Amino acid sequence: MTLASSCSVALVGAGNMGGAMLARLRSLGHAVAVCDIDPERQQEAAGLGARVLATPAEVAAALNPDGLLIVCVVDAGQSEEVLFGSDGAADRLSPGQDVMLCPTIAPEDVERLARQLAQTGIDCIDAPMSGGPARAREGRMSLMLAAPSQVLARRRPVLSQLSGLCFELSERPGDGARTKLVNNLLAGINLVGAAEVLALAERLGLDASRTLDVIEQSSGQSWIGSDRMRRAIAGDFAPRAHVTLLEKDTRLATEAAARAGFRGPLGERAAQVFAQAHAAGLAELDDGALLELLRQQGHDGR
Repeated sequence: MTLASSCSVALVGAGNMGGAMLARLRSLGHAVAVCDIDPERQQEAAGLGARVLATPAEVAAALNPDGLLIVCVVDAGQSEEVLFGSDGAADRLSPGQDVMLCPTIAPEDVERLARQLAQTGIDCIDAPMSGGPARAREGRMSLMLAAPSQVLARRRPVLSQLSGLCFELSERPGDGARTKLVNNLLAGINLVGAAEVLALAERLGLDASRTLDVIEQSSGQSWIGSDRMRRAIAGDFAPRAHVTLLEKDTRLATEAAARAGFRGPLGERAAQVFAQAHAAGLAELDDGALLELLRQQGHDGR
């Protein structure tokens, strides 16, 4: 089946972050083709006026000759399938079209996928994101970009629409992933710390919400601590970012550290806490559910 090229952007993966980027792009008038395996996400994308297609190959075929394919899935395996699987996008892309790779994956996987794309004349932008869906929807998330300078230059207009915080790191795909893993390891450490101290505050007889008021205006403040713990204190664990995401990211970060011959005092411990949360049945909850885990661990004296 041949599809007429008509879309300036194609997006594979319209979940929390991908859906937010789609909303941003549509609000700015971009014609966007979308593929997602979740029927609910498909309906949401159609409601935003996107062209919903069945496979990555079809959304790639729907791109303009100078269009951009954004891959916003979860992990390296899914990224490989989107690009090079049986209905993958790579075979339907042509030189002049670029791939923007947004998942948080190992730097080695980014490098490998970029090499495979280069063999077909397609450039890859290593472009992990940070900031959450609300910021992505408003164009206020951060993008960590690594790609040849000429590729970043020709994509700068749409990149600047997606993010007012575009950090152009280097020309080496993989450096975006390295930067994201460093950032997310700190996010994981901060979130474990925030959950621990609020569980402790409750054990000391303090009001958790009042304590967080103080922390937010004092030296212990962190954005992720405030964002997640406000919801957790209210008992709201509806997933904006599943426990499994920071579980994956902290694991990837500590694996990257080990390959570099670095071992710090906190990263591995934070990764263990996320793994414990998964094992405790919290995997599909918001990662603020760490508060529940640490309340229980503190009660058990572990």
